[in-house]
Order: sequence, then structure tokens, then C-alpha cells
Amino acid sequence: MRVLYLTHYFHPEGNAPATRVYELSRRWAAEGHEVTVVTCAPNVPNGVVYEGYANRMWQRECREGVDVIRVWTYLAANQGTVRRILNYVSYMATATLVGLFLRRPDVVIATSPQFFCGWAGVLLSRLRGLRFVLEIRDLWPESISAVDAIRNRAVVRFLEFLELRLYAAAGRIVTVGDGYRERLEARGVDRARITVIPNGVDLEAFAPERPAGEREALRRDFDLGDRFVCAYVGTIGMGSGLEVVLRACRRLRDSGRDDIRFLLVGDGALREELEAQARAEGLQSVIFTGRQPKARIPEFLAAVDACLVHLTRSPLFTTVLPSKIFEAAAMRRAIVVGVEGFAARMVSEAEAGLCMEPENEGELLRAVERLAVDPDLAKQLGASGYEKIALRHSYDGLAASYLELLQGGRLGVEN
Repeated sequence: MRVLYLTHYFHPEGNAPATRVYELSRRWAAEGHEVTVVTCAPNVPNGVVYEGYANRMWQRECREGVDVIRVWTYLAANQGTVRRILNYVSYMATATLVGLFLRRPDVVIATSPQFFCGWAGVLLSRLRGLRFVLEIRDLWPESISAVDAIRNRAVVRFLEFLELRLYAAAGRIVTVGDGYRERLEARGVDRARITVIPNGVDLEAFAPERPAGEREALRRDFDLGDRFVCAYVGTIGMGSGLEVVLRACRRLRDSGRDDIRFLLVGDGALREELEAQARAEGLQSVIFTGRQPKARIPEFLAAVDACLVHLTRSPLFTTVLPSKIFEAAAMRRAIVVGVEGFAARMVSEAEAGLCMEPENEGELLRAVERLAVDPDLAKQLGASGYEKIALRHSYDGLAASYLELLQGGRLGVEN
């Protein structure tokens, strides 16, 4: 079949939305289906186009059998409300325009978290009479309200009105977890129209067996020595709540401990601010790597002893299942999870890690110290996560399930 996939993010960007679309679409293409992805020039998180790309109206490339079309957008870093909305709206306009001239697909999928990407799917499905699948990875605008990115209640209410209209326009809604399904039902979406296909992991890329000497080389590059290392890998943004790491590191400094390191791998709206703060306070227990290529993430995970999965404390985040959980589990790393709700439940039931209260530096330190003094426990948790989480969330199986849905005719009537 022919699939048109609209997404604000795509490979070589390494965030969770880009990874999901890339892993699904390349597997569909490998099965002989025609997959076209309409996306932006890669620029996350700083709004600066990656080397080798340009912000043009139309660029085309083939990546692992996927026809990738990159459209012009107003570029903006992952901060600042007005500029980001301009970024989202410009994508909606150019993606819709380009989509009108592509070969007619059998179905159009539009994926959040960017709300206006969903509206590009609505416009294209209406204008061309296409079956439309809306993919919900984030509840927008609720997610931006949760981190105070938009405080004007009139604007938020208008966006909430558009959100409900967006749900009504989709023939099928695919979301990434049961928590999101519950929130959608609470908004009046019929449960029969919702399918859960979670995020997952590429078990070939995220394999714990690594080349000899790789772990030692990376630990040497970042001066980790033989210390116990807990890594956060992902976007260092408004929702990550990583101020908790700095507070934990102040406690380590004040107690004179030098046997633990926190490695923050990635970039985002708050990375420079947090790094400057850590440097000004002389917090040597936290190390920032900056943005790293997605291909290097397994290397980082293999070189550390545990992984931190953390978000700010918010009722919204009790519904999420961060993709960091699946990648850490695939690498057999113990997980310290500071996300209440479904994420904590998954890790706890799988015996894959230790749970902490979000934003509580005391509980973070207690969890890390417990793993540091008991390496057998860390290994046991990592092995259990691999068996009970990673193996059950391979993108091979998830892509097959998604494709079965697309081919099964359960997408509602054409608009």
C-alpha cells in the first residue's frame, strides 16, 4: 500500500518522535510498501539546520527505501512560544501544499506532538478524500500548559477547541499508551476509534554486546574513571525536570563524595542554563555531553551503570511511557524512573529498576547509591528489563501490528 506520513521530526534527528517514524516507516518500506515521509529540515533542538541539509521549500532523498520530502519551515529553537508556533504553523502550510501534489496515497498518517502537524493531516484528507490516521504521542495543548509554555487562558481554550475538532476529524486515532487512551476517552473520543501501539526499540541497534574497549574509551573521554555512572539520555527541556540532578550533585559535593557521576546526554532548551549553573557552582558530579548522534546512543548506554528517566511532577506525565525506558531495557541497564503513573508501574512490574518521586533529589540519590553499592542488583534489574520490557516492545513486532491496522480497513470512512 501507499502511506503518506506527516511528521515534524525525522532521522537524523534523534528525539522520540523522529525515532518512532523512522523505525516504523523503514520497516514498512522493507516489506515492499511505498512510504513517503513529509518532514522539515533537521534542526532539533536549536533551530539550526544540520550539516548537509538546507531549509528549502522542497528537498527529496531516499533513506532505507523511504521517500523523504523535506519542506521549508520558519526555524525556531525549542523555546519561546511565538516563534515555535510560527514554526508549527509554517510546517502545516508547506506540508499541506506539498501533499496536494504527491501521488495519491491509500492513507495519510499525521503524528503529534506537534498539534498543527495533525491539522495538516486533516486538511490533506479533506482536500483529497483520504483515509486519515491521527497519531497521538503527546496531549497538546495540555502538555505545553503543564510546563507553563503558554499562560494565556484564552489562547489555551482556543487550542483546546481545535484539539477536539482534530480528534473528531480522524477516522482512527493511534496512541502510544493506555494512559493516553484514557485521557482521550475523557475528552469524549469513542474508545472503539482508539488503538494503542506503543513506542519501542530497535533490538539490533540497541544491543548490549559492544566492541571491545568501547566502554573504556568513552569513560576515559568523559573522565568517568571507575565511578558509578547514572545517565539521562534525551531532551534537556522544560519538562525533563533535570534541576533535580543539580540538587543531588550539591548534596554529593557537600558530603565530599566523588564516587558517583551523572551523565546528561543530549541537548535542549535548558541545557546551556543548567550547564552554566553547574559550572558556576563547581558541581563536578554532573557532566553534560551536548547533542550526540542517534547512532552513538547505544555506545553511551553501554558505558554507564544505570539510566535515569525523569519528568517534572505533573498529572499529565502520569500517562506517558518515555521511549528512554525501552532503550535502557534493551541495553540491560537498571532504570531509575522519576515518572509517576504508567511509566513507574511498567518498570516496577517488570522489576527493571527503582522508582523515585519526581523532583525529589533525596530519593534520586538513595536509588543511585543503592545501585552503586549493590552491582548484582543493578545487573538483575537490567536483565529483567530486557526480558520483560525490551523483548516485548521490539519495533519489528510493533511495525507489523501497525501495518495490519492500516491494511485491515478499520480506519473509518473516507472524508
